[in-house]
Amino acid sequence: MFGTLSEWLHIYNYYWYIIFWALTGLLQSTGWPTVVAIIGNWFGKSSRGLVMGFWGSSPSVGNIMGAYIAAAVLHYGYEYAFLIPAAMTFAGGIIVYFSIVSSPREVGLPEPEEGETKNTDKEPLLNPECAAINEDSALLLQDESLQIRKPKAINFFKAFLLPGVLPYSLSYACLKMVNYSFFFWLPYYLQKAYGWEEAEADSLSVWYDIGGIIGSIIGGIISDKLGTRSPVVGFLLLLSPGSLYLYYVSPANKIINVFLMSVMGFFIGGASNLISTAISADLGRQKEFSDNKEALSTVIGIIDGTGSVGAAIGQTVISVIQTNFNWKVVFYLFIAMVILTLICIIKIVYRDTKLLFQRWKNQIALRLRQD
Repeated sequence: MFGTLSEWLHIYNYYWYIIFWALTGLLQSTGWPTVVAIIGNWFGKSSRGLVMGFWGSSPSVGNIMGAYIAAAVLHYGYEYAFLIPAAMTFAGGIIVYFSIVSSPREVGLPEPEEGETKNTDKEPLLNPECAAINEDSALLLQDESLQIRKPKAINFFKAFLLPGVLPYSLSYACLKMVNYSFFFWLPYYLQKAYGWEEAEADSLSVWYDIGGIIGSIIGGIISDKLGTRSPVVGFLLLLSPGSLYLYYVSPANKIINVFLMSVMGFFIGGASNLISTAISADLGRQKEFSDNKEALSTVIGIIDGTGSVGAAIGQTVISVIQTNFNWKVVFYLFIAMVILTLICIIKIVYRDTKLLFQRWKNQIALRLRQD
């Protein structure tokens, strides 16, 4: 409706564009909280970083695909740059609608463990006597159990007051502003700052996303190994201002520029993906609300929604700064926002880092006593 039908029917109305662009944002924004919640339902804390490190990089993969698809069909008319992705999204929606299983309990499987270690002394998950029940009866019992036992969704304000939700929401608002600014402005910056052609700038800008994919995967794996995620995010954020400054002073050499762009994407995109996926899922599965698994989507929606507010404000501010000042001021703003991101969660990072070192100290002491 926004980009294709408006061109075919020659509807060039200001309010038409506002209405359908807002509707596009509304409909697309419902996706992230639900899909992160579904992934979180299937994987426990001990493996969530690895899984979401890979899966959480999907937006970056989509950005890369979108850039190349748009470039490939643009010569037919800009409306096809809207039509092709829309058709692909619709086809994907049909597949998801008829095939997705949102949680293990829908198919009678146990939910994943949220603790760092599994308790092997627990009772067997399946009683041997239940195995004798035929499949139809088992499904019937399962359906009745689900109807009876399905928990209610958590209250919005109760979810907002969960430990860690507010600081991570504020930090993600700052970080998403920076991350999304590069999604939208990086090709334009490459054209203006270095005089590169539009198509070439579009192709080179995907290396920021590639860096984000690598950072997301490596950060997720390390956070699983450590058993905590905030120190990993803190480390990535700590090095982000330096990567931003180095990229700003990058020479007009494409190889050097792409390398520094990837490094910048590694730190900023990696931290952003960890907060929006694994950490958000962890916050929605805290032991304080272990009796209510329905907090997950609400918590993720709060964090992602707050981030979107920051991103929206940021794009307006950046446009004004870039027009009235220069790119140097814009990059200083990015550096300030990344520092503010770290400040918002510094207490959590310090606490978890301290606990991590204490755990390592205890493990070393235990090994020395055993020797």
